[in-house]
Amino acid sequence: MPADSKTNEVLEAPRLGEPYLLTPGPLTTAFSVKEAMLRDWGSWDGDFRGMTAELRRELLAIAGDESGEYDCVPMQGSGSFSVEAMLGSFIPRDGKVLVLMNGAYGQRIGQTLKYLGRTHVSIDKGDYMPPRGSEVAAALDADPAITHVVVVHCETSSGILNPLKEISEAVYSRGRKLLVDSMSAFGAVPAGVDDFRYEAIVSSANKCIEGVPGFGFVIARKSELEAAKDRSHSLSLDVHAQWAYMNKTGQWRFTPPTHVVAAFLEALRLHRKEGGVAGRGARYANNRDVMVAGMRQLGFETLLGDEWLSPIIVTFFSPAHPNFNFERFYELMKARGFIIYPGKLTVVDSFRIGCIGQMDAQVMEKVVAAAAESLAQMGVDTATPPALALAERARLAA
Repeated sequence: MPADSKTNEVLEAPRLGEPYLLTPGPLTTAFSVKEAMLRDWGSWDGDFRGMTAELRRELLAIAGDESGEYDCVPMQGSGSFSVEAMLGSFIPRDGKVLVLMNGAYGQRIGQTLKYLGRTHVSIDKGDYMPPRGSEVAAALDADPAITHVVVVHCETSSGILNPLKEISEAVYSRGRKLLVDSMSAFGAVPAGVDDFRYEAIVSSANKCIEGVPGFGFVIARKSELEAAKDRSHSLSLDVHAQWAYMNKTGQWRFTPPTHVVAAFLEALRLHRKEGGVAGRGARYANNRDVMVAGMRQLGFETLLGDEWLSPIIVTFFSPAHPNFNFERFYELMKARGFIIYPGKLTVVDSFRIGCIGQMDAQVMEKVVAAAAESLAQMGVDTATPPALALAERARLAA
């Protein structure tokens, strides 16, 4: 299937010959995105202010905000900076948070809240079990002091796509507010204001829009932005202050990542050309389906059943064969042009392969071929995982 389903264009391979990044970001970007960073921009100049305004308009359009109730606030730094900015700005100091955890990024939210001094409790589902709406409802019924619920949209430590719609319905049916870390999903998975209700959602430049690292962005209800005045613990991570200054001057409060913004505008153009969220999501889903089918033919088993597989990244159990060694497998895959990701499961060994970035089904077929060649070179004649891994997976299906 051609990579660009809307234009029937085949995606260009990395022009400098660098390996494909099969990771959840930073990811492989188009050459034109890299090329956009060759020009210098004055951060106070009107041309750059126009670029910032365009960036904010386009992200609000992707979020589907047609009523003007929301605004977009870009924040310098990594995605985690934006998550911390969202938590510190929108959760009152006397608020109480329910954090839904099923992986490393949910755990990080809890850690961040501890740094911020915000009272919080959690529903911790372990490495990958999904938090369900009924569990959220029960937790909120049991604790009237909880004011906010925070959840990760796609937990890339396992690759699971959490059920945001039923979680959001549970939260708002009980009069609470939802904040969403959609770092690795926004732009390829429906996460608009009409897809499920939330007060704020956060993502970053180097994920499904396919820009480069350097800033994140918060899309939030304007009433929440106004209420966040003087609430943040931090000067540089104050979303209200950034929003107010940006609306007044068109500028970022502190030195902006000018080249990253220029690259992001080109990435947004390519995103639009591909058909927006639907087109981008379709390509990623096809990448996943081609790759998973091929890996299963080699004997690999996915951690998650098809119902829970996101189009972002997939976790595979490591083979039980005594000759298999992940570090060796990683190096052999890299030598064939593909950088994969180690696993994060605590019960059994695993690794992950990403589906996002400038890659299409033809590339994913080459990934499978590289995996087969690497196994053969290691003397691994079967990728069947240990029985413990399959027993662990059965817990999810139960």
